[in-house]
Amino acid sequence: QVQLVESGGGLVQAGGSLRLSCTASGRRSFTMGWFRQAPGKEREFVVGISWSGGRTSYTDSVKGRFAISRGNAKNTVYLQMNRLKPEDTAVYFCGAGVDSDPSVMDYWGKGTLVTVSS
Repeated sequence: QVQLVESGGGLVQAGGSLRLSCTASGRRSFTMGWFRQAPGKEREFVVGISWSGGRTSYTDSVKGRFAISRGNAKNTVYLQMNRLKPEDTAVYFCGAGVDSDPSVMDYWGKGTLVTVSS
């Protein structure tokens, strides 16, 4: 059973920064990424990274503000979020998948809440 453990959410003022982390158990080579779900909205793709870390993809609304990276152990990913906006407020879910498409995830974390105040 694969488990994903997220950390790093919290409350921040607009323009501030937060760093999320996610660690996956097991030894499989996962594509990993982050999705988010705002109140009353569907879960949406935010960012993904290949197993090697050499390929990333971002949704347009976070390009230039968010950056995803992998740790040396490969099973940990980080999401650096800068210049946060109130519309970034959501529960952020870490995902892992065997497909190279980062929008297709097989496993999910429980989510971590990010609140950006105006």
